[in-house]
Amino acid sequence: MRAVVLRRYGGPETLVAEEVPDPVPGAGQVLVEVEVAGITFVETQIRADRGPRRASLPAILGNGVAGTVSAVGDGVDPALEGTRVVSALGGHGGYAELAVAGAGDLIPIPEGLSAEVAVALLADGRTAVGLSAAAAPRAGEWVLVEAAGGGVGSLLVQLARDAGARVIGAASRVAKRDLAAGLGAELTVDYTDPGWTDVVRAATGGLDVVFDGVGGEIGAAAQGLLKDGGRLSVYGMAGGPMTTPDARVTAVGWPSTDLRELSRQALELAARGRLRPVIGATYPLESAGEAHAAIEARTVTGKTLLRPRTGSAT
Repeated sequence: MRAVVLRRYGGPETLVAEEVPDPVPGAGQVLVEVEVAGITFVETQIRADRGPRRASLPAILGNGVAGTVSAVGDGVDPALEGTRVVSALGGHGGYAELAVAGAGDLIPIPEGLSAEVAVALLADGRTAVGLSAAAAPRAGEWVLVEAAGGGVGSLLVQLARDAGARVIGAASRVAKRDLAAGLGAELTVDYTDPGWTDVVRAATGGLDVVFDGVGGEIGAAAQGLLKDGGRLSVYGMAGGPMTTPDARVTAVGWPSTDLRELSRQALELAARGRLRPVIGATYPLESAGEAHAAIEARTVTGKTLLRPRTGSAT
């Protein structure tokens, strides 16, 4: 099969498509013919060896895939063959034409949903649904979503609006702010503008919820906009860790719900038309390096995907 192999840490050019042996499902596993694979920002960090974990080289990155079960291992119901599924892979193996997944990790794709939508919601959807459930934005509350044009941020904007909250979408690029506005953000701000916090404070008088997808100075500034007792939910630290904890606010943790169940909930919301992932670009397998470069340059709006078998960059 064709797969993108990382043989040394470094820039996007280290992701090279090559022929590798087909994987074989073991006991409790299935083989998936990959139609679409997801790419995450964390994978760009792992590729560069500055991520939350190290890959054991050579490695095939990629955690989320959607496709059709083509074979099953020992102890797995043969009736699964031919089923359209989406699945996490334990953090590796997704950038390939074939991938091995645990049978217990599979989530059937609801009728009417595309593989692209299913993959886009697998990780980002469960993250957004879980964060939203924990922070519980309510009708009339002011909610700030940082990185509002990203995969998770764009979903958080929708979930907060669905709850009746008044949403502010924060992003550095005009296209991403326009996207947030189109998804229901009442106000958008550029958090690279030195006066962005003044704009938010003047409009709201103080925030009830902050979804911090950036961290660093931006996350700390957003935290300072919270009212006493406001809820802070941190889901990203691309700008560095937050270094100024504030006893005035409530740090929101992660719900106890199983991750697979959160993904299933996100897919169900999408099937009912209540949640729409934003897919910014889809690349062929050989262009995985280009996809990583686009993510790192923050030029991608929404989710970036790989199509291992057919298709081209869009």
